[in-house]
Amino acid sequence: MTWIQDYQPAGGLWVSALLAALPIVVLLVALGVVRFSAHLSAALALVTALGVALLLYRMPAALAFDSAAMGVVFGVWSVAWIAFHAVYFHNVTVATGRFDAIKRVLAGFSEDRRLQALLIAFGFGALLEGVAGGGSPIAITAAMMAALGFPPVKAVVLALLANTAPVAFGGLGNPLIVLGRLTAPIMHLKPDQATELFSAAVGRQVPVLALIIPAFLVVVLAGWKRMLEVWPAVLTAGLAFAVMQFVVSNYISASLVDVVAALTAMAALWILTRFWQPKSVWRFDGEEAASKSLGAAKSERGALYAWMPYIILILAIFLSRIGTIFKNLPTWLDLTKLLHKADWIFAWPGLHNHVVQHPPITAKDAPYAATFTVDFLFSPGTVALIAAVIAGFAMGGRAGLLVKTYRKTLHQMRWALATIFMILAIAFVMNYSGATQTLGLALATTGVAFPLFSAYIGWLGVFLTGSDASTNSLFGPMQVISAQQLNLNPILAGATNTSGGVMGKMISPQNLSIGATAIGQSGKEGSLLRQTFLWSLLLTAVVGVISLLQATILTAMIPSP
Repeated sequence: MTWIQDYQPAGGLWVSALLAALPIVVLLVALGVVRFSAHLSAALALVTALGVALLLYRMPAALAFDSAAMGVVFGVWSVAWIAFHAVYFHNVTVATGRFDAIKRVLAGFSEDRRLQALLIAFGFGALLEGVAGGGSPIAITAAMMAALGFPPVKAVVLALLANTAPVAFGGLGNPLIVLGRLTAPIMHLKPDQATELFSAAVGRQVPVLALIIPAFLVVVLAGWKRMLEVWPAVLTAGLAFAVMQFVVSNYISASLVDVVAALTAMAALWILTRFWQPKSVWRFDGEEAASKSLGAAKSERGALYAWMPYIILILAIFLSRIGTIFKNLPTWLDLTKLLHKADWIFAWPGLHNHVVQHPPITAKDAPYAATFTVDFLFSPGTVALIAAVIAGFAMGGRAGLLVKTYRKTLHQMRWALATIFMILAIAFVMNYSGATQTLGLALATTGVAFPLFSAYIGWLGVFLTGSDASTNSLFGPMQVISAQQLNLNPILAGATNTSGGVMGKMISPQNLSIGATAIGQSGKEGSLLRQTFLWSLLLTAVVGVISLLQATILTAMIPSP
């Protein structure tokens, strides 16, 4: 069976586009208006996507359900496998008690609330985002700051704002891995090659934001004047993070960006405060000086030992990517090549080359490939699992504890995993039915302003789903197709979808709920939204302007194959 896509099934392009967008509209209304749970909202949107494919696009039922099945399996391996084991790694550090040691070290860093916010919300939050992603950085850093004496709502606002800088590379680079694998066939690239290009492109956008986020954080906490009093710390944190974010994303691996950048920023802050301190310690109004015991932990022996799990994770990822970092290694040293030998690449039965695309999406009629790669050993999820087991034993954990923690993580993430599967099913149904292509052609009519719109499309996706990986699943292919229609660089479009999505993280209903729950303030989500919404819009505009400049003037900033 072969079936030819129709990009204007309702007659006109924009009418077709409005109908093609119904699954997204249903997801938006169910999640943001009716306030259904994420997994129920995704289920309704999936039913809608199948209905649009079958009734509007006249897609054969066998192909429609087969594309949904491929989306689910893609979600299991390419998204959930990575996200789950990233969270499992974090849970192992908690179960073995090592996370408590890390918290003691962080608490003893400084009595100045501005420096505490920089280290915990910006630095440690980015580390958690890089390892686990999801809502864990917001929940953990907000609860930690509230326990240290920050006003609870203010603690969540700071955690939400700080969580913007690292999101594009969160969960061991999962958003970019997903984007690369979904869009590689559209751009006629290999998945790993596409991921590397997107990583480099995002690494040339978000460091600009990483430079300003620390100052932005302190301004929201204490005001402009108080921020200027600690400008050396603000500059140190932002510059250290931004430089490493650029270097690692362009020359090492998307999976290591946040982990290395966060640890570098935290170490740089730590070193700075050994030689410099603000002239006066800033505290909240009416707050008395902390007892000396608060600062005692900063001299606690074994601080490096407390970070040992993350050092193990960095080494594991580094070794698995060594062949992409150092070219022309001897075969016996190239662990990357050895790990790739276990890859399984196959054509998805019943779907591969059974859907035909045609101009203007392709230069001529061409079958739409449906291939799937299972990188058993090279996957960041597998590497995180191995690192978690090694770190678990190194921290004194036993096999029974690791197994118990695994079961606990499965229970903890069951609904999040279900949501991931359905979001990917929606993306695949929309891609193979032609709905994504219809939306891409419609958005291409925005012309030269498309790069600016591109950032807000990513922003909308993360607002809806709470995940940059999910917005890349939903909108990544559409962005790439739109750029191709406008003769713009598709790498820039995909990167901007990712970078713009970062700014939707602070207003996503899921993350607002996670933050409010973490401090025992359920029901305060509206207050949190009011304090972050404007900043979210403005920072997305910054991403859009950067993208527009790259598309028109600074084209040399865009990486090429």
